[in-house]
Amino acid sequence: MQNRTLITKKNLEEKVGETVILAGFVETKRDHGKITFIDLRDREGIVQCVGYKMMGEVTTESVVKIVGEVKARPEKMVNKEIETGGVEVEVKEYEVLSKAAELPMSLDTEGYEIGEETRLKYRYLDLRRKRMAKNLRARSEFVRAVREELYERGFMEIETPILSQATMEGARDFLVPSRLAKGKFYALPQSPQQYKQLLMAAGMERYFQIARCFRDEDLRADRLLELTQVDLEMSYVEKPEEVMEVVEEVVKGAIKKVGGKLQKEQFPVIAYQEAMKKYGADRFDLRSEKEKEEGILAFAWVVNFPFFKRVDKEDAAEIRDGKSGWTFTHNPFSRPLKEYEQDLMEGKNIENIITAQYDLVCNGYEVGGGSVRAHTPEMLTATYKIMGYSDEEIRESIGQMLSAFELGTPPHGGIALGLDRLMMVLAKEKSIKEVVAFPTTGSGRTAVMSAPTEASEEQLAELGIGIGKKV
Repeated sequence: MQNRTLITKKNLEEKVGETVILAGFVETKRDHGKITFIDLRDREGIVQCVGYKMMGEVTTESVVKIVGEVKARPEKMVNKEIETGGVEVEVKEYEVLSKAAELPMSLDTEGYEIGEETRLKYRYLDLRRKRMAKNLRARSEFVRAVREELYERGFMEIETPILSQATMEGARDFLVPSRLAKGKFYALPQSPQQYKQLLMAAGMERYFQIARCFRDEDLRADRLLELTQVDLEMSYVEKPEEVMEVVEEVVKGAIKKVGGKLQKEQFPVIAYQEAMKKYGADRFDLRSEKEKEEGILAFAWVVNFPFFKRVDKEDAAEIRDGKSGWTFTHNPFSRPLKEYEQDLMEGKNIENIITAQYDLVCNGYEVGGGSVRAHTPEMLTATYKIMGYSDEEIRESIGQMLSAFELGTPPHGGIALGLDRLMMVLAKEKSIKEVVAFPTTGSGRTAVMSAPTEASEEQLAELGIGIGKKV
């Protein structure tokens, strides 16, 4: 829209006495006989517009275009509740660009009291709330800040595939049937783990991406079926501290750029066993009650995790991954600390092997996890052997990585930062869904749309798939 003025204090106060073109949503409407007042909202702000013998038919949340004169309000009439309260726009002409019908839910509250089903069905309305719009804008600004911090440190942004092969990363895979190879399936990535390690084998040295990941696992307030993570990997690192130092600087820089307040400039480092003994968990909240009220962010590193654990016989993913009764605590692509390398290679003292893994926690949540990786075929093979895999099964699962490692791969390590969870903490929300545009429901249904849905007989036939009887 040509010559449109965005609603900010600066824009409007500079144009007092001038005619402007505004466009946005009608937040509120008040009829006073011949005079109608509306509060007009766009992406930047809100301003009162006054119409004489006009706008009577306009409904709340309609989209309108207004041509009017900016006028300074008398000192006694200044509205201190909004930034533009010192001015108002006298409407000369207007156009209803899209009239809103009766709304299915109220938008003049924070929205917490409204049921999830309604909020997600009409998510495009829900996102008009000031709180929700603020959360999404903060997310955008944080992603931009993270990118800037990483670019400054020589990282290259590279996309990795969504259609991939199933990998062992602790959750069930989402499978996608292939039309061209009937009876075979792609898997959606739980993370770009293998691809980013292959990028290190390719000599990219410093990689990152804002990665979409998919995990078919039970849902809760801080977990989604599809999630976003800040994924990065660095070559020529051999100790956890080398990665942790870079990540800490990136996180601190980005947090400060978006106005976050840190408890400590240097993140404390706590051993896993110490954390369990002191806090009863490896994710903990270091804030005082006063710091909680102030929205302080208390980051800490947790290190020295056990590499392996006994398989939980009630966890289907663990049973599938740990054929020997042993499975990984974080991921199978890590390397042990140097003093435990021989134990790993010989498959002994399994329960006491410590991995070069590090988790980043904040305000009681795990917001990131990474490790120094295995970068030789022998070390990666030894990990899979401990989990009970045959040579043939190992080649079938990670043959591409073994081939790359056999052709020369620098030592490397990295981390995945949970963007959704980080934003939940930053925004002081209690549910991850409050910082995601279109999250799935608690039962795994998509917002606005109605997936998962049944496929047609034609689609199934094309894919070579038959559906058995419903249980």
